[in-house]
Amino acid sequence: MLMRKGGIREETRDFQLISDSFYLFPTYEHQRRELLKEEFREALDETLREWPAEGAGAPAVPLRAYAEVVQDIEITDKETLSKLRDFHIWTEDFAEERLRWKKTKPLHVLLLRVYKLEEPRDMPLRDAYIGCKSWVKLQDEPPQGAMKPVLTDEQFAGEVHRITAALQG
Repeated sequence: MLMRKGGIREETRDFQLISDSFYLFPTYEHQRRELLKEEFREALDETLREWPAEGAGAPAVPLRAYAEVVQDIEITDKETLSKLRDFHIWTEDFAEERLRWKKTKPLHVLLLRVYKLEEPRDMPLRDAYIGCKSWVKLQDEPPQGAMKPVLTDEQFAGEVHRITAALQG
């Protein structure tokens, strides 16, 4: 599950689903430990240790995963958002803050089928990739080749069912 509201550097400053499949390009623009639930903070620390401290001009970032959007759920109210609290890593306060930002625009909850690339590739970190944005257009050829689903078909269907059932119930 990926939650998006839009980035400051995006042309419209609103989130738009411009592609239903994409590589998950690692970016770390706003990562702060206090915005995550306690049990996910150590994983953030580990992830940030891998991120090039120099930002633009660093040699490369690893491209390891590909995703397909299975469902785009628009959340517009706190009650619906609270039904998803067990499915994401954000603190409740931060999730509500994202929902309130640009009140007239929905928070997009994207249910993603994620695939691990069997041969990850380091991609040059270009200035165009830096900043608060939902989408980056890769200027270099992305990896080609085999990929494997992170979850089995059965596991994935179960997770989608849990999320949609929580929203209905």
